[in-house]
Amino acid sequence: MLQDKITQYTEEIKQFAPNSSVDVENFRLKFLVSKGIVKGLFDNFKTVSSEEKRVLGKVLNEFKQLAETAYQEAHEKFGTNESAVQKSEGDLTLPGQGFKLGSRHPLSLVRKEIVEIFKKLGFIVSEGPEIEDDWHNFSALNFPPEHPARDMQDTFFIKKQEGNDITLRTHTSSVQVRLMEAGQPPFRAIMPGRVYRNEAISSRAHCFFHQVEGLYVDENVSFADLKQTLFHFVQELYGEGTQVRFRPSYFPFTEPSAEMDISCTICKGAGCQLCKYSGWVEILGCGMVDPNVLDNCGIDSQKYSGFAFGMGIERVTNLKYEIKDLRLFSENDVRFLSQFESELI
Repeated sequence: MLQDKITQYTEEIKQFAPNSSVDVENFRLKFLVSKGIVKGLFDNFKTVSSEEKRVLGKVLNEFKQLAETAYQEAHEKFGTNESAVQKSEGDLTLPGQGFKLGSRHPLSLVRKEIVEIFKKLGFIVSEGPEIEDDWHNFSALNFPPEHPARDMQDTFFIKKQEGNDITLRTHTSSVQVRLMEAGQPPFRAIMPGRVYRNEAISSRAHCFFHQVEGLYVDENVSFADLKQTLFHFVQELYGEGTQVRFRPSYFPFTEPSAEMDISCTICKGAGCQLCKYSGWVEILGCGMVDPNVLDNCGIDSQKYSGFAFGMGIERVTNLKYEIKDLRLFSENDVRFLSQFESELI
């Protein structure tokens, strides 16, 4: 039976008379590929008896040589597939185009730089969930029930339930609470992450943004420690000579509290839309941790003290790269993002 197949296909090869490179390619696909006729006959050869192998082995090898010779002669005559050449729009021998490198998002770049600055000061990175309960997001941080941050105009509530609402976190201060509940001082950590507030979207605000908050709790921590830490941070991020000022303010979770401004890096103090023509831009809020917050987290406020601060990464990035509209960060405009290709850190 194997002999009959070899005889049949031998006659077909002898009658092979191609007219184009397409016929040559079809011959190759039929006889010489891994699932072609020649390979199939060799597979069948393994199943015949030893006596038949002595006879058919030589015949099968001659058949294989016949098929390869017929293909080689036809290939030399007609060459490369003409239709493939016609479809090609360029030189197929040229090297292919490489992959275009992307770049990190500017917010990721600034977040990384902030983390690196505080790491050198001994701060670790701590993270927590974006969906929080009332205790960690508000109550433990000394927010009374009537505080405006609890109003639905400011907060995205997921589930309202008496005594313990579930919400998208409005700040990463909730991570500070979780950190303090999990252990005892000293604590020195920063908390980067995304937060959500129901605000009108503009060049200065969005319904979601990114924060980096910091916490330092130990014995004998003072406001002087806070000021020197933040002054060092500003000089590292924006360069030496950047002016800093502290303004008294109010936060439920710190006392005393302050807003920290730096000289506007876009208008150089002359006045622009970003700084509201004042020459100064607020970049963070800060203060000494309120004793009530320490007590709520199981820390002895008579023994320990600490400071906390929080900043929006978008605002910091605006000033660092002189970007006037923070909506650009979430529009995914490649023309904007491609400006940061050199910032592959």
